[in-house]
Amino acid sequence: MCGIVGLFLKNPELEAKLGAYLAPMLIGMSERGPDSAGFAVYRPPAAGLTVKLTLHHADERYPWLRLRDELATALCARVEFEVRASHCVLASDASGDAIRSALAERHPEVRLMGIGETIEIFKEKGLPEAVAERFHLAELQGSHAIGHTRMATESAVTTEHSHPFSTGLDLCLVHNGSLSNHNRLRLWLRRRGIEFQTDNDTEVAAGYLTWRLREGASLDQALQAALTDLDGFYTFAVGTKDGFAVLRDSFACKPAVLAETDEWVAMASEYRSIAHLPGADAAKIWEPAPATVYSWARH
Repeated sequence: MCGIVGLFLKNPELEAKLGAYLAPMLIGMSERGPDSAGFAVYRPPAAGLTVKLTLHHADERYPWLRLRDELATALCARVEFEVRASHCVLASDASGDAIRSALAERHPEVRLMGIGETIEIFKEKGLPEAVAERFHLAELQGSHAIGHTRMATESAVTTEHSHPFSTGLDLCLVHNGSLSNHNRLRLWLRRRGIEFQTDNDTEVAAGYLTWRLREGASLDQALQAALTDLDGFYTFAVGTKDGFAVLRDSFACKPAVLAETDEWVAMASEYRSIAHLPGADAAKIWEPAPATVYSWARH
């Protein structure tokens, strides 16, 4: 039931190969999630640009150039864009709030997938290999990434219901498992200003972490609190601007393996998605313990 992968590059000289390393990791989890797939890549925007937004429209002929020009004029800002299949990454020197407001007013037909300084999210229906090829994953550069292959169990098979889910700046989450209290928790979080776009339980987990971080918790503290507040069985991989974290619930019935070398840290639902990485044969390899937060970040 779903597959998770994550890769954090300790060595900046490897960043040009991030996508090339991640693509076979994602494809390796195809049998665990044939319905849809997605990934989040973290890479800085061009010089002078401070915010990035990943947008989605089902029609690949959507006029992204016209949207870019309208936003640049309306906001008196520099706006650059890159189109990958049904997604478009906008980068700008305007504020994220200003761009979101302009999009909501002028282009409500466009869906926001993620926003932050470095995050880019791509996800679609279909086999993981097709999704990786569609978005040219192997060409992408960056410092770290997480990915997911989905076998739908409690909500529709759509682009919007695919993972990763992002509910806060540069924060995203992928999930193997299911949450039993997500409907009640979604209502509780909405009353505290967290916005949701789907009925998916994983989006609630992402929203919960966003709320905890807004309240002043560190990521480790937020994940520790999740062990009490989130009912269900789960393995989480969480992406942030600086790194990623892994958490399994106290029963740890959803599989996960971690591997670390001097060059990288990798996580996957099964080791076969790690085995191809350079130096994997000499890596420290272990199964993450139940109810234990593992995290890596650049400082």
